[in-house]
Amino acid sequence: MSDSRVDVLVWGPMHASLTQNLARDFNVHNLWELDALDSWLDEHGAKVRGVVTSGVYGTRIDVLERLPNLQVVSSFGVGYDALDIDYLAERKIPVSNTPDVLNNAVAETALALMLSVSRKIPQADRFVRDGAWLKGKFPLGNDLAGKTCGIVGLGKIGKTIATRAAAFDMKIAYYRRGEAYADVAYRHYGDLRALARDADHLVIIVPGGADTEHLIDRDVLKALGPKGLLINVARGSVVDEQALIAALQAGEIAGAGLDVFEDEPRVPAELIAMDNVVLTPHLGSGTYETRQAMADLVFANLAGFFKDGTLVTQV
Repeated sequence: MSDSRVDVLVWGPMHASLTQNLARDFNVHNLWELDALDSWLDEHGAKVRGVVTSGVYGTRIDVLERLPNLQVVSSFGVGYDALDIDYLAERKIPVSNTPDVLNNAVAETALALMLSVSRKIPQADRFVRDGAWLKGKFPLGNDLAGKTCGIVGLGKIGKTIATRAAAFDMKIAYYRRGEAYADVAYRHYGDLRALARDADHLVIIVPGGADTEHLIDRDVLKALGPKGLLINVARGSVVDEQALIAALQAGEIAGAGLDVFEDEPRVPAELIAMDNVVLTPHLGSGTYETRQAMADLVFANLAGFFKDGTLVTQV
C-alpha cells in the first residue's frame, strides 16, 4: 500500500515536538542528513511539496530550484530575511512565520540585557564567585528609572518592550521613518541620530535584510554618546559591528548588550574581551513556553495548508 503522506524537506534540526508531529503526519526528509544531496534531489526533489526551515537556517535557491512541485515554506521564527522571499514570491510559493508568540520572550531578553549592562550583573556575579567581595566593594551601576529608552522599530515586539520599560519608570521614545503612529503616545523621532542623542538605552528591534543593513553606523553610535548603551535583539546585520567595536574602544558609547551578531555563532574577539559588553547567544525567544508555541504554529501552518490551503500566519 503506497504512502499518501506529503513529502516535506526539513532544513535543519527542529524543536522536538515539531519533529515528532512532522514524522507522524508527513514523509520527512532531513536536508542536513543527506550525504549525496545532488543525487537525492535528482531522484526525490519532485516529490517534495513542503519545506520547513527557520530564520536561522534560511533557504538556498540552488536547492529550491530542484523542488519543482514545492507548494509552501513554513518557517520557525518571526524573521524571514534569511529566506529567499523574492524568489519564492516569483514562484508564487507562500511562506509562513511565527509572529506574536515570541513577543514577550524577546521583550524580556531586551530588558534583561538593559539591566545586565546598566547594573553590571555579569560582572557582579564574577566578583562574588572570584572572592573579590572579600577585598572590597563592587562598583556602582545606573538606574533604569528616569532614563529614556529609545526604541528603533516599534512593531509588535517593540511595543511590548516599551510596555516593559515603562513599568521600570523609563521614558519611551521611538524611531520610525515618516509620520508618527497615530495610536501611539510615545515620542516619535523621524531622525535616528536625534533619537540616539536623546536616548540612554538605544534598543534595536527592526527586521533584518537589505533595508536595515548597518542602520546603526558610527554616526548613530557617536550620537548615542559616552553615557549611552546599545541593546540589540533584532539581527546582527542591523549594526555595523566593526563600527560598534571602534565606538566601544574609543569610549564613544558606554557599553552594549548584544543577543545577535553579524556572523553567528562567531563573535569578534574584541567584543568578548570587553567588560562593558554583555553577550548572549541569540536566545531572544529561548524559553520553553515560547519555543513550544513557535513549534506548534509552524506545524499548524503546514498542516493547515495541506488540509485546506490556508496559512495561520502568512508572511
